[in-house]
Amino acid sequence: MSDKAKLTRRSFLAGAGAATVAGAAALVTAPPPAAPKAVKTSKANVPPGLGYQLSEHVRRYYRTTTV
Repeated sequence: MSDKAKLTRRSFLAGAGAATVAGAAALVTAPPPAAPKAVKTSKANVPPGLGYQLSEHVRRYYRTTTV
């Protein structure tokens, strides 16, 4: 193996190590993401006929899941 090949491999591995350290440092120093804003819902906001409805096919499914 030539000295040039050793130097190239060594340079690549050193660069990869430096990139890993830089990436880890960026993750550690980054501010935490903002929490999503809570959406307040009530039954008054849901139009009639939308949302969960206990229909006959839902009851039939629930009967198939009982042990």
